[in-house]
Amino acid sequence: MDWKRNRVVAVNVGVGPTIMLHSGAWFDFCAPADSQFTIEDIAHGLSNICRYSGQCRSFYSVAEHSLLVSEVAAGCEFEALLHDAAEAFLGDITRPLKQMLPEFKRIEAEVERAILDRFGVVGPIPPQVKQADLRVLAAEQRQIMPEGTDGWVRGQKVEPAPVVVQYLPPDEAKTAFLDRFERLRQDYAQRKVQ
Repeated sequence: MDWKRNRVVAVNVGVGPTIMLHSGAWFDFCAPADSQFTIEDIAHGLSNICRYSGQCRSFYSVAEHSLLVSEVAAGCEFEALLHDAAEAFLGDITRPLKQMLPEFKRIEAEVERAILDRFGVVGPIPPQVKQADLRVLAAEQRQIMPEGTDGWVRGQKVEPAPVVVQYLPPDEAKTAFLDRFERLRQDYAQRKVQ
């Protein structure tokens, strides 16, 4: 048996830049809005991606980070939960590297827009979410990174958020993300009607 001919490939380059998702659907980087991704695909991906390129004390997922930002972003909890959702398909590229990749930033914006549209989020992510993200970043760096990593906070007007990183295992982070998504989605829909 020729293993090369009979293996399942999780990257489909024959039809364009696509990847297979946890659900079995294909995600097309050139047409993210047409891709059949689900919130379960997003939760699964985020719960299995470690922040800081894995350079932290212990495994700390993007899903847990998103939960913490959602807790801090009063009035924008749903949008905050989804603020890093594109990373489920793109990975968590560290900020210094991302700044060197303008084409990546364009792709990320398109994927983010497709996700927000899929789940009914109107407009761009509110600026309060970015502020909550910075506050959580300051708090988590003090907890999970080597001393001094949070030195950028000095001189900034960023108050570290009162959150505690729990280092949730992927299955727990995924379940917590999905549970919060369902609760917040209902609240967000009611808020849009008012």
